[in-house]
Amino acid sequence: MNVTTWSELDPATRAETLRRATAGAGPEVTAAVADIVQAVRTRGDAALAELGARFDGVTPPWLRVPADAIAEAVATVPAPLRSAITAAATRIRAFHEAGMQSDYAVETAPGVTCRRVVRPIRRVGLYVPAGTAPLPSTALMLGIPAQLAGCPEVVLCTPPGRDGRPNASVLAAAAECGIDTIVVAGGAQAIAALAYGTESVPRCDKIFGPGNAYVTEAKRQVSTAEGGPGIDLPAGPSEVLVIADSGADPEFVAADLLSQAEHGPDSQVLLLTDDAALARAVADQVEEQVDQLPRAEIARKALASSRLVVTEDLAEAFTISNDYAPEHLILALRDPGSWVDRVERAGSVFLGDWAPETLGDYCSGTNHVLPTAGAARWTGGVAVASFQIAMTVQSVTPDGLAEVGPSAVELSGAEGLIGHQAAVTRRLARRPS
Repeated sequence: MNVTTWSELDPATRAETLRRATAGAGPEVTAAVADIVQAVRTRGDAALAELGARFDGVTPPWLRVPADAIAEAVATVPAPLRSAITAAATRIRAFHEAGMQSDYAVETAPGVTCRRVVRPIRRVGLYVPAGTAPLPSTALMLGIPAQLAGCPEVVLCTPPGRDGRPNASVLAAAAECGIDTIVVAGGAQAIAALAYGTESVPRCDKIFGPGNAYVTEAKRQVSTAEGGPGIDLPAGPSEVLVIADSGADPEFVAADLLSQAEHGPDSQVLLLTDDAALARAVADQVEEQVDQLPRAEIARKALASSRLVVTEDLAEAFTISNDYAPEHLILALRDPGSWVDRVERAGSVFLGDWAPETLGDYCSGTNHVLPTAGAARWTGGVAVASFQIAMTVQSVTPDGLAEVGPSAVELSGAEGLIGHQAAVTRRLARRPS
């Protein structure tokens, strides 16, 4: 990785420095996904099977996993991993349960009571990637909030392994969340199946989960189609931005960068520091550590679009970070807590030298399904509220109508909506005395 000095870059070069690798993945991905979605929408299970064989190179023995196959697979998961899944689930559940929405009611005027009531989304689809690595952690991150929200129906899609079956640890994580409707399908075709339904896959009201550029584009396309499902957020290729000072440990910073670079070739990692010597030391550590990774080839491809940037000071680093709006933000600073107020936009923030982003990915309790591609500018990560809808309810007595009705009469008249106005005035005229 090359070290760049921010002050030496013109505006165009600065923009290119922060440009995500997926920014240029447009027309080809869009067209390919449109074809996949249309095939699944029109031919259902047959298209799912054909596309799965083409992209995954295997044909699963079934699309929906039978209950006995789930039980058999879960039984093969080593005890330490099962314990880790349970421990992670306990922390994730505790964190998300603490932030759940609640109903409330307010008397906004005498005789007028307005309520907000929360209801679970009826049927949700969860996508758990397994393209280059199975992700049981994602099953927990999605399944636990869905369970806490009380969603009556939860459908989980995950790609097959080389044997045509879903990964056993993913099934174990799903079982931890009480999910028993599991479909063996991946990629854009899985998203299309969840969006429109097939003979084997129930049509879902909202789709959740991270994925590559094809999965992210498929979520976008189905959510913008007439009658399409909702989606959680753009949760595409992983990214991390580290802001580090001169006291940061180069070994730790490099490890944090590589932990995200190994996700996929379209991941992006960035370092912003006010210390040029640290930047060079991190570059050396990255080169030393990357060769020790089994996924070194993938990580190196991601590093090609990643940057080490020297800023004038830490304040400038935070300005750049807020413009970039990273999925993950690590503050490798001596007093990280004092800088949190400077963070305006980020999916999840990790404070200090002993808070690796890996903990958030797996077991600290926060959610790892987070906004990517700058979407942290306008949304946060997945939570229980993501699996719920909030309705307002109001009750009005005749006296309450007399209290607030005149305001409605004036406002509707000002807008020229006389039918609206009449719905009030006719009632006022017949109000019991």
